[in-house]
Amino acid sequence: MLEIRWHSRAGQGAVTGAKGLGSVVAETGKQVQAFAFYGSAKRGASMTAYNRIDDEPILNHEKYMQPDFVFILDPGLAITDNITANGKDTTKYIITTHLQKKELISLVPTLQGIEDRVFVLDCFQIARDTIGKAIPNTPMLGAFMKVSGMFELDYFKEKMKGVLKKLPQNVIDANMIAIQRAYDEVH
Repeated sequence: MLEIRWHSRAGQGAVTGAKGLGSVVAETGKQVQAFAFYGSAKRGASMTAYNRIDDEPILNHEKYMQPDFVFILDPGLAITDNITANGKDTTKYIITTHLQKKELISLVPTLQGIEDRVFVLDCFQIARDTIGKAIPNTPMLGAFMKVSGMFELDYFKEKMKGVLKKLPQNVIDANMIAIQRAYDEVH
C-alpha cells in the first residue's frame, strides 16, 4: 500500500489535491482513499490530508500511517509540524519552500541525514505565476509525479484536466502549466 500525508493550512488546497490525486488513481482500477483531518478549518489553520493507494480493498480507515511520501504545502509547517512523524527509512519529503535544500535542512533537524529523500520547490511562486493564486496543490502533484514516477506526466495532466473540468478553460490551462513547471523545477 502506498500512503501519502499532506501537511497544509486550510485553504491551500490539500483536500482538493488529495481528492484529485485519488480520482486519477481510481481511474486505473486501484483502490484509493482521500481524506482530511482538521478542526474548525478556518483559512490558515494547520491541517493534514491523506491518501492511501492499493491494488486490494483498503480496510484501514485510521489517520495513523507510515507514509511513503509527505507533502508540505506551507513552508512554515516544515518547522512547526513534526513532518517526519511515523516516517519510514524510505519516506520521501516534498516541501514547498523558497529556500535552497541545504538551508531548509539546516532549519529542520529531523531532515538532517536524509537529504537524499528531501525534495524542494516553490509551489507558492509557481502557483502565483501560473494560476494567479497562492494555492500550491497542483504544483505539488506535478512534483510528486517527478519524484514518484507514478504516472507519465502527459498521462497525469490529461487525467487532471478531467478532474478540473468544472473550472474555466483558462484555469485548467494554468493548472497544467503549474504541474509542468513543478515537475521541471523540483530537486
